[in-house]
Amino acid sequence: MPRTKGDHEARRRDVSEAVWRVLAARGFGGLSLRAVAAELDATTGLLTHYFPTKRDLVTHALDLLEERTAARPRRTAAEGLAAVRAALLDILPITDAAVDGNRVWVSSWDAALADPQLSGDHARRYGRSRERLSALVATAQRLGELPAGDPARLAAGAQSFVLGLVVQALFDPRAFPPEHQVELLDDYLAALACAPPADGGPGPTDPGRTPAS
Repeated sequence: MPRTKGDHEARRRDVSEAVWRVLAARGFGGLSLRAVAAELDATTGLLTHYFPTKRDLVTHALDLLEERTAARPRRTAAEGLAAVRAALLDILPITDAAVDGNRVWVSSWDAALADPQLSGDHARRYGRSRERLSALVATAQRLGELPAGDPARLAAGAQSFVLGLVVQALFDPRAFPPEHQVELLDDYLAALACAPPADGGPGPTDPGRTPAS
């Protein structure tokens, strides 16, 4: 009996789930056709139908990682600096699920750096993240909660800070427990809010002062 399109799609979902389980357990360093086949209780010959080469498997895994990241629950905040904070908190490994996701992301860097095409794909992923953060920063600037200047520059700095904090927390979770990560992020945002504008214009508005005071 011939297999239907539905059978094919169901099998592909099973394969994707197996890829994700291998990533969650071993990271990209442990990702291989053999490992996925064992997780799926199948032969490597079956997997070559979906991934003819290791590079195809890695590309699929990176796409899957991005999809999983985009689909996870997000914190909500109205707008302004609170929305910027919520977006950055969503990146930090302060829950078990966020730790697992960040471990997979960090393990993906080596695989991406080894291949120019994959490296470019990763750069575009982080670029899209900066664009979303830049829009939130621009709103906070409009509300007077962040200093004037190029919102893309502030977003790049914030992304760089939080990714550095991710690495520190993954390697030394005792020194960077969730509550300390939040404290460091709040310190960073407080300093950013009080910083002089990069373009020499007026700084953030103090709610307790009028422009003339």
